[in-house]
Amino acid sequence: NVAVRDLDGRVAWRGDVDLKPVLIRIEAGQRDPHRNDGAVFHNRESRLPSRQRGHYREYVVRTPGIHHAGPQRLVIGHDGEIYYTADHYRSFQRLR
Repeated sequence: NVAVRDLDGRVAWRGDVDLKPVLIRIEAGQRDPHRNDGAVFHNRESRLPSRQRGHYREYVVRTPGIHHAGPQRLVIGHDGEIYYTADHYRSFQRLR
């Protein structure tokens, strides 16, 4: 049960987020058109465990009702750990 907000702070999506299609896309080597999809995530906010540069990659999770990339991302570490953010890196949930 996630509330995803648009750039104006309004709730653009509320409900469950199915990350399976995004994980399948990543596994297949397909990229989202957003320029940062698959790029190195630098963890500048220090909200994830500190790792060497290049350890994390970020991927876009599209939000229904938002026409740009939106705030949702998956951040995946080289060791396979997966983090989800619905608020463009303000907070993260580690996934199993």
